[in-house]
Amino acid sequence: MAAIHITDIEAAINFWREQKPSPDGITLAPELRALAEVYALMVFHHEDEVDEAGFPRDAWDAWLAWYLGTPDTPCIAICSTSQGDDECKGCGRSFDEVQHWPAMTPGEKRSTWRRITMQDSAWRFNKYAERAREAEHVWPDDPVAADAPR
Repeated sequence: MAAIHITDIEAAINFWREQKPSPDGITLAPELRALAEVYALMVFHHEDEVDEAGFPRDAWDAWLAWYLGTPDTPCIAICSTSQGDDECKGCGRSFDEVQHWPAMTPGEKRSTWRRITMQDSAWRFNKYAERAREAEHVWPDDPVAADAPR
């Protein structure tokens, strides 16, 4: 199983803070409370990642709600793995990651996203950054986007 990085926990916490702000500055929504417990344990134990399988159910559900609002794939429809490259120049994923993406768990996908973001060498982050941002805002029922390779 893949691990969820603390920055993803923070992003999910911030998502829920916007979705369900505290009415009195003290009370937390159940989703926030669940994620805060995981976050606090990670900080206490000096961990920057937690295994997907180790999430309490309510924290996992809250994290997954945030995750489902993130772009599913880093693909920008310029795939050099189809031309024989071991790593795609467009999105930065390895050939195996591109091939197995649909079967990967959310944690595995987020780990891949984190790696390619930290590397910052794929065209998605420089030459075609604008195109990548536009692709992330395509509606799911758009027939053109539905035919695009992922």
